This record gives sequence, C-alpha cells and structure tokens, in this order.
Amino acid sequence: MKLLKFLSILLLFTSCGAFVDYDYEKGTDFTKYKTYNYYSDLKSGFNPLDEKRLFRALDAKLKSMGFEKSETPSFNIDIQSAEVTSNSNSNVGVGIGGTGRNVGGGVTIGIPVGQNRTMREISIEFVDDSKNGVFWQAITTISNYGNTPEKREESFAKLIEKVLSKYPPKK
Repeated sequence: MKLLKFLSILLLFTSCGAFVDYDYEKGTDFTKYKTYNYYSDLKSGFNPLDEKRLFRALDAKLKSMGFEKSETPSFNIDIQSAEVTSNSNSNVGVGIGGTGRNVGGGVTIGIPVGQNRTMREISIEFVDDSKNGVFWQAITTISNYGNTPEKREESFAKLIEKVLSKYPPKK
C-alpha cells in the first residue's frame, strides 16, 4: 500500500514538469559545433530582464557542456516566444433525469471549473548559417516564472536544464 502511494505521488510530481518537444535535422554531425552566439536582431518576446535571465541560464548550461560563446560562432541561437492561453477542460456536470415505463428524459448542465491559464511557449533553435538552416530545435512552455528575481532566475535555469538535456540527440 505504501508503495502504491509513493508511486502515485512520484507520478504526480513527474507529470507536472515542463514538456519539451525536440526536433533535429537527420544526418547532422553535432560534434562539429563548438562555438555559439545569439542573433543580434533576436526578438525573444520576453521583457528585457527575463531575456537576460534566459541568456544567463543558456550561457551557463552551454559552458558546462563544453561550448564557447564566440564572435565567429559555428552556430547561432534563435529564441522566440509568445503567450498562449490554454482553455480549462475541467467542468462539473449536473444532471436531472427520470425513467419509467417507456418514458425517459434528462437535462445536463456543464459548469466550467477553474479558469484559462496563460503560458509562454518558447522555441529555441540552433541555426547553422553556412548550411542555411535550423539543425536542432526545442519547443517548451513555462507558466509561472516566480514572483521574485531569484525565483525567476531559478525557473529559467531549471527550464534550460530540461531543454538541453536531450542535446545532442541520441541516434
């Protein structure tokens, strides 16, 4: 019984994390990419402070992975984001009905529970300009950054850790 409770709690916590969708160009030699930079005209969709936090988190993670930021990079990073609203799928149904000899009827009413959630969808693309295109992409969402600068910094660090956990892709 304790094992069942533990597994249920574990499932609950692991299912609440950010979902990351990955894609990459087949046949890419990921070992040749050692240096990076951001596009100078990048429009991330974040406010300036959150953009800096995101860049710091990316820089720290990429450095720990052996990459170096360079003015002549082997690839550039493009980041785009937009607010998206997810509709609440929760509702409560109230029903009235009756049956009797060949007579039946019913009325149901759906009452929405909760409210729509506003989230930010983030696309991070690694682009090789010499090959004219994206060779790796991750798309994820974040719903709550935190309400203090420290919490926001921590949220971005965790997000980037998860996003780059599948780079380079295992073939």
